[in-house]
Amino acid sequence: MAVVEADHGTVAETAAKRLRIRNYLGRSWPLYAMMVLPVIQLALFHYYPMYGVVIAFQDFNPGLGFGGSPWVGLKHFNFIFANPDFSNVVANSFIIAVGKITTLQLMAVTLALLLNEIRSMIFKRTVQTVIYLPHFLSWIVLGGILLDLLSTSGMINRAIEFAGFDPILFLGSNAWFRPIIVVTNLWKEAGWATIIYLAALTGIDPVLHEAAAIDGANRWQRIRHVNIPGILSMVILIACLNLGNVLQAGFEQVLTLYNPTVYETGDIIDTYVYRAGLISARYSMGAAVGLFQSAMGFVLIVVAYRLASRYAGYRIF
Repeated sequence: MAVVEADHGTVAETAAKRLRIRNYLGRSWPLYAMMVLPVIQLALFHYYPMYGVVIAFQDFNPGLGFGGSPWVGLKHFNFIFANPDFSNVVANSFIIAVGKITTLQLMAVTLALLLNEIRSMIFKRTVQTVIYLPHFLSWIVLGGILLDLLSTSGMINRAIEFAGFDPILFLGSNAWFRPIIVVTNLWKEAGWATIIYLAALTGIDPVLHEAAAIDGANRWQRIRHVNIPGILSMVILIACLNLGNVLQAGFEQVLTLYNPTVYETGDIIDTYVYRAGLISARYSMGAAVGLFQSAMGFVLIVVAYRLASRYAGYRIF
């Protein structure tokens, strides 16, 4: 009798679970229907092409295709790891990326704190528009502007000559190229990067500012003791998540601005793949370098997620 009652209970629970699922799908099916096209796009243009990484382990010949090209195993990986140029390219990518990430975050936090203190909304919106605008321009457009500004006969060198100094070959000097990349990245992205910090600042309880003002704190003291602690968790979160981009030094920017004279300090992984893989038609070697970069990026993203979870309480699942 007890067994029969248990069976009936199990059947009832199963029926209730199916009813809940049916009701949930009845309410939510439009949302799942909206996901169909994005999932198809993701599968066709992101996951299906991943099959092409097989050429990193072949001597790929476009005429023979993936199936007919001879398999060589780790030959191309052994070549790139033994190539001194590759270690220099990885070092360039790391140095430029870390410089861009660090300076961009510091500048974004500083700009957000300053903009938050502006009381004139007209002036504030004007400044925001001006510093946001470069983000919406491609590096092809900005690169052309920078090439003109930084050339030996450009506006900046004319000003230097007018001040009595010799012109500087900004984009042809290994000493100047990395700083130029970092500074021009700030010009383009600093304004846009302030948005998330401005949003975090608006979430700070005004009562804290009122209490600090009653205690005699001036504006700079309120920024230091109220605003900065209020957005510190967001700063830590963004810093941790940016760790996954340590090897992403900015292909379009570097490709637009660099030249053979600055390969020593300006050649990064992406441009190396472009030159050595695509331009020179060494597809297998280019694929091997790209696969190495992707694998390192995956490891860094996992580490970044762990750090964000530990120090900022950020979790997706």
